[in-house]
Amino acid sequence: MELSDKMIAVRKMQKYIDAHFDGEITLDDVGRASGYSKYHAVRMFKELTGKSPFETIRALRLTKAARILQASDAKVVDAALESGFDSHDGFTRAFKRWFDIAPQRYSRETPAVNWFIHYPIEAYHLLKEGQKTMETETVSKIVTVTTVKRPARKLIFLRVPTAKDYFAACEEVGCEWEGYYNSIPEKMDTAAGGRLPSQLIKPGTGGHAFFVEVPLGYGKPIPKPYEMAELPPCTYLYFQGMKFENEDDFPTAIGILEEAIAAYPFAQYGWKISENAPCLGMGAEAATGARTAVPVEELEL
Repeated sequence: MELSDKMIAVRKMQKYIDAHFDGEITLDDVGRASGYSKYHAVRMFKELTGKSPFETIRALRLTKAARILQASDAKVVDAALESGFDSHDGFTRAFKRWFDIAPQRYSRETPAVNWFIHYPIEAYHLLKEGQKTMETETVSKIVTVTTVKRPARKLIFLRVPTAKDYFAACEEVGCEWEGYYNSIPEKMDTAAGGRLPSQLIKPGTGGHAFFVEVPLGYGKPIPKPYEMAELPPCTYLYFQGMKFENEDDFPTAIGILEEAIAAYPFAQYGWKISENAPCLGMGAEAATGARTAVPVEELEL
């Protein structure tokens, strides 16, 4: 079977799981969604995602429960039931095993944990291989630019020793950083990847990292190999793409944003790109569009 056929089948399964994971799902359901036998469907799913369908379902349910516990005063048992678990004890054991913290304590302290991110596999491979999505799937080319001033703050970051592109970086340090960063309720924006400020780049490295900004007073512990450093105030130009309907169009949305940044006349508007703050590449989601924050300084007259 060609990789493209496998990707299409796995994406169908992912979409089915995303729509039904907090209810009852059987292997027969997953197989029917893919168009193949349940045994062949499971093999394809694990080959391309690294997890079985049931492992993915459990990770999605636990992450939904963690989001509920972080964002509300819900009781642990209510979060468990709302996330598709029918046993308080089973949920507590699974939560502790996945996040290394009991749900009761997590609800009180809301530390950063590895929320599970369900990446759409077909779009992932299209972007990795430099292909575009189907011509019938369109994304608006309108990009807005907004000036945002940031106060002094802290940067939590995971260095990428050598890789310079997203996929090589994920292969080098893993992709758990996105779920970890986005689980931090105090974060100033979503998780991002890109160039580190010049003062944080170590000799012999490519200067790239995955990171998130948090308030200056943030003092919760961070696990190794993550690092944390203070940043001075800065100005960002936020480049914002338009929302799009099909979530598999995110490679196209990112490409449109990159073209807009490359063509932007920074000097004409009195700016130059700064090396004293990170460049925040925040990817693209259908509900928000593609986003990147470019640090700038005013040109001297």
